[in-house]
Amino acid sequence: MPYQIIRNDITAMHVDAIVNPTDWIYSGSGGTDEKIHLAAGEDLRRACDVLPPLETGEAIVTDGFRLPCRYVIHTIGPIWTGGDQNERETLIACYRNCLRAAFNLACETVAFPLIASGTFGYPKDQVLRVALETIAEFLMAHEMTVYIVVYDKESYAISKKLHAEIESYIDENYIENEESSLSDRILSGKEHSGFLLNAALPPETCLHAAAAEEVCAPEPKRKAKRTAASLSEKKSINQYEKASLDSMLASMDEGFSSALFRWIDAKGMTDVECYKKANIDKKLFSKIRNPSYRPSKPTILAFAVALELTLEETKALLETAGLALSRSSRFDVIVSFFISNGKYDLWEINETLYQYDLPCLGNVIA
Repeated sequence: MPYQIIRNDITAMHVDAIVNPTDWIYSGSGGTDEKIHLAAGEDLRRACDVLPPLETGEAIVTDGFRLPCRYVIHTIGPIWTGGDQNERETLIACYRNCLRAAFNLACETVAFPLIASGTFGYPKDQVLRVALETIAEFLMAHEMTVYIVVYDKESYAISKKLHAEIESYIDENYIENEESSLSDRILSGKEHSGFLLNAALPPETCLHAAAAEEVCAPEPKRKAKRTAASLSEKKSINQYEKASLDSMLASMDEGFSSALFRWIDAKGMTDVECYKKANIDKKLFSKIRNPSYRPSKPTILAFAVALELTLEETKALLETAGLALSRSSRFDVIVSFFISNGKYDLWEINETLYQYDLPCLGNVIA
């Protein structure tokens, strides 16, 4: 299972385990630590009183007591002093040790807060990046659903340089209101094809003499001719349509499922590597094996990013599911920016989509 990012109260999470960022004596004072202790009740306090002092980066487990989870995994993150005191390495150890503890307890679901981002002062955006990288690495080798619980958009902060590049790309490529299709313009009378005549035009200005004669003929005559022609045409059209349909069905292009597995093989990846890199659920991936399955655009684009397809290759993959990139969609334009620039960091893409209040790729939930 992949990771998911949600905005929620961690004490309300119905998961196997939640992670509690605490101090060396499990004091339950301040921030998430205090909330967890209050929600779990005095039994958690008594359980913590008999535990050995907690070392920075270590993980120790207690029951969840009155919480909706089975376990609480306690850990201590680093105090931020500027980033040159091994804070990052210590924070990675926190996430890794908590994940291992959850795995050893046979947990299928675990929820993390942003460890050390409160009173310990670790910048939220950096905590989130460490969390995602560490969790993604762990999930490449393990099946588990990991929730990262955030409270606000301050946790997501794309760089000013990236933001400026994306804004420039949007300005150049985004069309707020696309023009109507040719068929729409024809139906609205704004444009004509070779056989479309404007009734307001005199006969001599019509594009086809036969058509002009038909328009100018008396109404009874025109009606009789149309009826006879209709019966004859209907019979020939039915025969033609059947033969044409059979021919088209026999020469159909490959579907999404076939194209996806062809690309996985071409890139030398295993199925597991691909769906994990795309942050796609194993159960969802099993559905994709069905040739009739119709995936969503975010799912297809997640695979395109995981496979590091070019923009043209991505468009071709979308076409196998009857989808396309549109210049009138900010979501499409932003994803196109990353792919066309060879930027295949799924987290960075989702970070940006989140900033624009757009759906994320894979199984990430804003």
